[in-house]
Amino acid sequence: MNFAVIRFPGSNCDQDCLLALNALPGATAKVVWHKDSSLAGFDAVIIPGGFSYGDYLRCGAIARFSPIMQAVKKFAEDGGTVVGICNGFQILCEAGLLPGALVRNRGLHFICESTTLRVERHNSALTNATWTGTLLNIPIAHGEGCYFADDTTLRDLHHNGQILLRYADAQGRTNAAANPNGSCANIAGIRNRAGNVFGLMPHPERACDPLLGSTDGKILFQSLLAWPASPLRKHDAENLPASPLPPVSASL
Repeated sequence: MNFAVIRFPGSNCDQDCLLALNALPGATAKVVWHKDSSLAGFDAVIIPGGFSYGDYLRCGAIARFSPIMQAVKKFAEDGGTVVGICNGFQILCEAGLLPGALVRNRGLHFICESTTLRVERHNSALTNATWTGTLLNIPIAHGEGCYFADDTTLRDLHHNGQILLRYADAQGRTNAAANPNGSCANIAGIRNRAGNVFGLMPHPERACDPLLGSTDGKILFQSLLAWPASPLRKHDAENLPASPLPPVSASL
């Protein structure tokens, strides 16, 4: 499986993604520069974390206009798998490929720490190597990682099975104390309605080596590799029960 890792001016997690992916049997990852205009020959696209264009205006606002993003949009429209991590998630939201927005953290501070994530749905390209309810230890590092959407969008995400990951405590409870940045409904990762575009704020590429304290991020990349042959791919999101949606409000 050939992965394209998009590099923008200011990307700083592209090399981490390359190392994590190229270490997996059956995966090959190469850098694609933001001024390129083709994704020919690739099976999946990773938009890594960092500070594209220095986060001027707001995170991801300038990167969405890079030439490569037209190819990313076409790739997604044709059913290709696209994953945005941290700044990549912000770029996908700015580009309209995912609903909602990432805004300043609740405490208005940059946060860099390990978090516990609860898998909400395992029938996706990003999570099929896990099981619903699996807890993952994966770090975050962001200043604008608070996922925000209005109540209608949040209900749609819930009912359409688009919420894949939530911040949780060690017992798997998605309460306010486990929410590091104020994200609506403790949301840490979502997918689009078609199920081929994904965004998550945590950094799985930073949890792929025991020396880093966790290898839980590797399972998400392994899921991407397993998805083409996964029997779950044949099932629609409605074939699994909707994950519990805690009482939420879009107001910050």
